[in-house]
Amino acid sequence: MPSELVIAKKPAPASGGFFVQAKNPPLEEDRLVNFESQLSVETLLQETAMKLSSARRILAPFLISVLLLVTSCGKAPEPSRWDKAQQESTQKPSAKAKQTTADKSTADNQNLPNKAVAGGKLNKYFPSSGGGFDRVFAQEKSGFAEAKLNKGGKNVAMLSINDIAGNPSAGSKFQSSTQQIGGYPAVAQGANITAVLVANRYQVKVQSRDPSFTASDREDWLTKFNLSGLANVK
Repeated sequence: MPSELVIAKKPAPASGGFFVQAKNPPLEEDRLVNFESQLSVETLLQETAMKLSSARRILAPFLISVLLLVTSCGKAPEPSRWDKAQQESTQKPSAKAKQTTADKSTADNQNLPNKAVAGGKLNKYFPSSGGGFDRVFAQEKSGFAEAKLNKGGKNVAMLSINDIAGNPSAGSKFQSSTQQIGGYPAVAQGANITAVLVANRYQVKVQSRDPSFTASDREDWLTKFNLSGLANVK
């Protein structure tokens, strides 16, 4: 600041007239000016910082959105469970198709005819009555014949012969058989049925209808069938 000029009036010296005296500004005023200047700078810095902070808050969500968009564009979408199911259904044959293929393969391997024999043609290969048991024929139809085995007027078992020429998949359960009865592969079906497969075509079965008729009885009655004669039926 320029020095303040003060015109003082004093008694004139011998030569007479006025004189000009220079006066310095007060020290407190300088300090006040410096404080105001510093305050203005700090206020400006605070305002700038607030503006930058606001800009960051606005830009941050935008930048995150852009990053997610870029990431999602670069990554293949995960297939939904419906897409997976559709893909599996087109890649894997249906159970019905598998079964049809298996049936055709089994029939080809066994050279089975397409038509089963008449049920009445199978009757003569059943065991006869004897030993206190009565054999009574109960049913016959194309490719199938069945008889009751009674004892004391009570039905204790069922005997049957089934030509599987029209249904070759019925013989698949004998492929893993580890037992033979009368020289033919045998399997147990549940707790009450024992069966053999003759000539890869005729399923001969004995089914218990009474607890007194055991698995041993079923095996014994299977050997009473004329299995070797049945094997030659065409």
